[in-house]
Amino acid sequence: MLYRFDKKLRLLLFNEIEKIEIAVREAVMNMTAAKTCDRYWLTNHIYFRDQSIFNNSMTMLSKEYERSTEDFIEHFKRTYIEPFPPAWILGELLPMGSVNMYYRNMKDKGLKKQIAKRFGLHAPVFESWLSVLTLTRNACCHHARVWNKVNKILPNDMKGMSRPWITLPADKRRIYYNMCIIKYFLDIISPANDMLDKMYDLFGKYPEVDLKALGFPIGWENEPLWRH
Repeated sequence: MLYRFDKKLRLLLFNEIEKIEIAVREAVMNMTAAKTCDRYWLTNHIYFRDQSIFNNSMTMLSKEYERSTEDFIEHFKRTYIEPFPPAWILGELLPMGSVNMYYRNMKDKGLKKQIAKRFGLHAPVFESWLSVLTLTRNACCHHARVWNKVNKILPNDMKGMSRPWITLPADKRRIYYNMCIIKYFLDIISPANDMLDKMYDLFGKYPEVDLKALGFPIGWENEPLWRH
């Protein structure tokens, strides 16, 4: 029963995180291209603080580009002479963790603030929450247990939240807090999202599962985030 619940929970989380991953990638790739007026910024070292991190990122990205069989990549290779496509094309090969790595390494702090502000967050919180979502995404991808998992990374707190958030004390290492982060992003990306309905449906099918083990506090459903 717990295995089946965990499997369905992983599927729910992965599907919702995918939407966030696409939105974050779009924001980082396109907003940076617009600010720098450089469509190839992703492969240009001048925009990054730590050159060793940039070099490692480029090694990884080059390998992904060379072995990609995506239609849009093969079309670019056949049609153009540039060594790499523009960032909004090349960035499609990057998972959330790699996008976050490029974001963390940016020199332009003002640009980082702009990107984070699109999601109503400060830059350090944006980085932190993306790291947590990446861990959750990877756990879902690799069929790892998530329902009562205790995370090793503590996400940063956001002070002065401008959007609905939680008020009750919650263990930031538990999956409930991760689900709060997911819901926060979804409310911006897709205001009419049905994540809460999917959660109620899942919990209703597995009433034996104690939500406290997931980190849900008593009265969680009355939080501003979940009422919104």
